[in-house]
Amino acid sequence: MHNAALAALTAKRPRLADWRYFRFEIHPDDLPRALELFREKKFHGLNLTVPHKIIAFDRIAAIDPAARPIGAVNTLVLTPSGWRGHNTDGYGLAAAIRENLGLDLAGTHVILVGAGGAARGAAVECLQRRCASLWIANRTAANLDAILSDLAPLATGSTLRGFTPGAPPVDLPSGTLVINATSAGLRATDALPVDLTTLPKVAAVFDMIYNPPQTPLLARATKLGLPSANGLAMLIHQGAKALEIWTDVPAATTAPIMATAARDALKH
Repeated sequence: MHNAALAALTAKRPRLADWRYFRFEIHPDDLPRALELFREKKFHGLNLTVPHKIIAFDRIAAIDPAARPIGAVNTLVLTPSGWRGHNTDGYGLAAAIRENLGLDLAGTHVILVGAGGAARGAAVECLQRRCASLWIANRTAANLDAILSDLAPLATGSTLRGFTPGAPPVDLPSGTLVINATSAGLRATDALPVDLTTLPKVAAVFDMIYNPPQTPLLARATKLGLPSANGLAMLIHQGAKALEIWTDVPAATTAPIMATAARDALKH
């Protein structure tokens, strides 16, 4: 995605002509040293995936204020004092939901399934954008209590509640956007992360998983006639936002190019 965007940008921005995006497989134990090496070699920026997003958080020079409540960074940019960390996942989520489902997180009732790292980033984005309410569903009570406690300071103007997926509360609002932030659905045999038929008048379903393109949850949503989307657009938009941080080129400019490249890559 990034190399396709960089190639397209070179004609009008010659300074990007020698920029390239590479993939490195780095063991989590080696990440601190790798960050030092990338800085010594003057890499302009880095993307991080799990579990590196959390490992890097306390090992870099600065954190973007919007990323601090998440406790994880997926985009680093080199500054004179060292790496500065950002998190573009929330932006990618909001942009994807708007693009594919025609919904804005602001003022929307959201049911978020999961309490891990992906869910935390999504929850912070929902609260920062002033969703009407955020209901977090998770099977493990301790993890649910922990994320609710951490998010409470951000819930100014938004209702924040939790429940177990098998026992949704009777006062759940209708017209909710359901977001799956768990790994349930990576395999066709996975159980549904939540039973959509137990939720009142679901407005739409978004699954962060993009491969496979249709998870059991999305298949159920389709069967119920609900608007739904997978996480491919989220991947694209978070990547475009990272490229914006590195190049100052608006994400909206590169997202269509990156989308074509991503879809072509997934065909192979």
